[in-house]
Amino acid sequence: MTTTVPRDLSSLTWRKSSHSSGNGGECLEVADGLADTVPVRDSKNPHGAALTFSASAWADFVSGVKTGRLV
Repeated sequence: MTTTVPRDLSSLTWRKSSHSSGNGGECLEVADGLADTVPVRDSKNPHGAALTFSASAWADFVSGVKTGRLV
């Protein structure tokens, strides 16, 4: 199954991690609402490029960070 990612991601609702301190530091934002795709962008450059990951790859990444496999 192939998911088509829209060229303009500005209409998506973006969110920061609950661990984000809000001090303007290094933060990623992710957007929900696309089937099987997770767009990720730099919160300091919201109009810049976004990377997209499959939902399963993103879930593996988040799991790795939470369990300490990825630091």
